[in-house]
Amino acid sequence: MKSTFITITGLNHYLGTNPFKVGRLVKLIKEEDNIHDADAIRVAMPYLDTVGYVANSVYTVYQGTMSASRIYEHIGKTAYAQIMFITHSSVIARVLTKEEALEIFSQEDDFFSDFVSSKGKNEPVADEEEISF
Repeated sequence: MKSTFITITGLNHYLGTNPFKVGRLVKLIKEEDNIHDADAIRVAMPYLDTVGYVANSVYTVYQGTMSASRIYEHIGKTAYAQIMFITHSSVIARVLTKEEALEIFSQEDDFFSDFVSSKGKNEPVADEEEISF
């Protein structure tokens, strides 16, 4: 199974790298009405809301990671990612499969209860097993 990595950028417009810790989960939310970027994917954390965006520029996408445009059609309205690396200005995260996200949520029910829709609207990943390119 091939992992899909993304760069989270724009941190200086929010809280910097402070809220990010290796292993922590973030929620990826498509912004379909974003007038600046048709493929914008916002990154949110519980209790903090927006903490950045999935990078979508040749200047901000780190080598070896996918841009927002590359993953946009492969996720549902929302998806989840796990923080893997933190740099001085960006964060690298791995997009989770639905099964991986559900496993983590089942272990952390209290923390994620407000973060995940209980009605199933916010499925972690649209594809059954993994994002394929």
